[in-house]
Amino acid sequence: MQTNSNTHAGDTRAQQSNAMLLVALTGNIASGKSMVARLLVEHGATLIDADVLARDAVRSGSPGYDAIVERWGNAVLQPDGALDRGALRRRVFDRPHELHELNAIVHPEVERKRADLVAEARARGDRVVVCDIPLLFENNLVDGFDRIILVDAPRPIRLERLVRDRGLHETEAMAMIAQQMPADLKRARADFVIDNDGTRQALAKRVDEVWHALTDEMGARQSADSLTLAPPRG
Repeated sequence: MQTNSNTHAGDTRAQQSNAMLLVALTGNIASGKSMVARLLVEHGATLIDADVLARDAVRSGSPGYDAIVERWGNAVLQPDGALDRGALRRRVFDRPHELHELNAIVHPEVERKRADLVAEARARGDRVVVCDIPLLFENNLVDGFDRIILVDAPRPIRLERLVRDRGLHETEAMAMIAQQMPADLKRARADFVIDNDGTRQALAKRVDEVWHALTDEMGARQSADSLTLAPPRG
């Protein structure tokens, strides 16, 4: 686990109440981000998953679904009428203009749903809320968070995982990797970097270290709040 020297950056990122730590979790495809998210939940974090929100934003009968069908037709639907996300992805993958159109349909609704869930978590008094956002840097969402965790793995390992675990052809997997921002650029902007290039036990240890750093910060914030709010003596 790497902790970057820019951990103070969150002080100027999210001007929000200290009662909750809002954390962004990101990582390039096949880095192991989903596993890290599950481990953070086991520690007690509240998870808001962008992929879950994106699926909800295009569910059958939603405005997003209707807009997609109007734009791309039945070719992107499954026999039961549900959206065929794989077919849609293949359709827009190498067509930047169409990808931009799709993002313009989906992203605003995802952001709205995420904001609602964050507000609900804050109202409940949740201490650490983790937003799993694969394209955090690509979509310029960094400034909304107190801390950023990047999960990373060497490119050859990620390529192997895509081919082995997801059944992709190597050429397709390489194209998907090449489409994302290089990991080195992301590492420089993250507060914590979790390298997932070993065993699951090693990954769990790295996640433990990050979690302890987050909860230590949360405790310091709460102590500062209590001192600020305490009435003067005498």
